This record gives sequence, C-alpha cells and structure tokens, in this order.
Amino acid sequence: MRQANQNDLLAVAIEDARVLHAAYMPFIADGGIFIPTAKRYGLGEEVFVLLRLPDDAASIPLAGEVVWVAPEGALGGSAGIGVRFNDRDDAVRRRIEAQLADLADLDGTETYTM
Repeated sequence: MRQANQNDLLAVAIEDARVLHAAYMPFIADGGIFIPTAKRYGLGEEVFVLLRLPDDAASIPLAGEVVWVAPEGALGGSAGIGVRFNDRDDAVRRRIEAQLADLADLDGTETYTM
C-alpha cells in the first residue's frame, strides 16, 4: 500500500486484494479503511482520502472520520489511522466487500488493526 500526504489529503493506492483485506475494517459501522501514515491525527478528526482500489485506474474521493489511531511503534503494527466511511460512501464499502468476497482463504489472516 502506498500513501502520500499532501496537506490534509491522504492519497492511498492499494495494490492487491491481500493488502485490501489487511486494510479494510469491516467491524466499523459503515466500514472503514486503515491508512498507514506517520502524521498524527486525533480521534474524531475529519480527513479527506483519495482511495485507489486494486485493478482500478481512478481514485475514489472520500471524507471520513478518524476512529482508530495506531502510533509509531504500535505493538506489531504500522503507524496509521483507521478512517470510518460516512453514510454517503456505501457504494465504496460494497465495492471493497465484493472484491474481498472471493478471498475466503484470507479469513483469519492478520490485518493492520486486528
């Protein structure tokens, strides 16, 4: 997963379904995505994301809320934030879940957050 930060805009390109599985946060209401970043954010902070999914040429603009913070040096993981999709991003959640539906072999594998 590649991430670039320009001001308050996070641009994230997820290269393959395994990384998407590791980054997706299905346990969050409305869905969410983990974004590796060294920049500090607070819970409840609004962020703007350009998300590019595997096999997509175009990025999807999202506005979300920080609901998870993993600081640098977090136990066993990457520094970053979990961003909850807002209710207008239901189509994005469905696209992610459709891409992950065929990956039953990844059930139980580690993710960035659990």
